[in-house]
Amino acid sequence: MSQSVSSSEFLSEHVKPPEALAGFGSIYVQNVVWNDMDAFNHVNNVVYYRYAESARINYLNELGAFSNEVTTVLAQSSCTYLKPVVFPDTLLIGVRTKKLGNTSIIMEYAYFSTAQQALVATGESVLVRLNKEGTKKLPWSTTERSNILGFEKAAGHSPQI
Repeated sequence: MSQSVSSSEFLSEHVKPPEALAGFGSIYVQNVVWNDMDAFNHVNNVVYYRYAESARINYLNELGAFSNEVTTVLAQSSCTYLKPVVFPDTLLIGVRTKKLGNTSIIMEYAYFSTAQQALVATGESVLVRLNKEGTKKLPWSTTERSNILGFEKAAGHSPQI
């Protein structure tokens, strides 16, 4: 079970986001379930990509970035594992725009374990914006760029442009 929580909702519930997630405007709450673990008794490496996908979709939803006229494709994804995570745990996954390109966006992730009170992984992904047929790159509109940059600024973060 997981849920999305914006930083402001987090604060309104009297729970302060950890310092490791400062500057992340979107914090996704991901419960670790028993099935996420592998034979080595820690969360399997592939599961982190599923977590990132859920956190990324939440971030894009918060921005209102989905449309029937355009689509995005995942062009690249990476994850750096810092500490093993085991069940039970709840991860707070910070998501933000690292770089806003003309037709792409580089997003970064910070995975914070509430059980360990530590950053346990980091990651990045590159999304490319395409027409609805998925055949041609499309630039971000002025409004979309403004929304992304405004969202990041409200969190105290300034992406590369």
